[in-house]
Amino acid sequence: MLNRKYLEQIKSDSTAYETGRRETIRLSDDIRTVSKRAIFAMHRDDLVAADQLLVEAVKGISAVRAKSQDGPRMTDEGSFRAALEEYVEARLYRDFLNGKELGPIEVANIEVPSDIFLGGLCDMIGELQRKQVRLATDGNIEGVRAMRDLAEDVVGALLEMDLTGYLRNKFDQVKNSFRRSEEVLYELSVRRT
Repeated sequence: MLNRKYLEQIKSDSTAYETGRRETIRLSDDIRTVSKRAIFAMHRDDLVAADQLLVEAVKGISAVRAKSQDGPRMTDEGSFRAALEEYVEARLYRDFLNGKELGPIEVANIEVPSDIFLGGLCDMIGELQRKQVRLATDGNIEGVRAMRDLAEDVVGALLEMDLTGYLRNKFDQVKNSFRRSEEVLYELSVRRT
């Protein structure tokens, strides 16, 4: 005999999970979008708008976290992890611009996992390289040098890790950004002499 009550419970749990998953995907898309917009605002030196957008991202992260309290862990969903990585990238970039130390991030009572932190850190170096080009155009050699120095520190730290898979690809991107960063500093130095 089939236990229909048990099967109904499985069906109910499955439906609840899929509903939560769809909502998490929607929220994650919003988090990712506002985080990207915050980065773009930082490139335009509109730090007020960037800070407001980061606050919006935190609200979305909090909403996903709340969904994970009573049911399946929506914070483990791939869409959310990608959105969280984008937020980390934006947050680290903002912290750098504020002169803060780049270290562990906790947001909405979620401790950012190390792989997501490293992915966001790697992506942030690419944003610094873009900012560096703008600073070079303005002739700001000290700003260019500060960004190159941070890229060098990140490359040095990541070289000590045995990164594989996704993070290895990210590390390769950081090395390319660092190389371009050195080239920008070199070109700026040559032009000043």
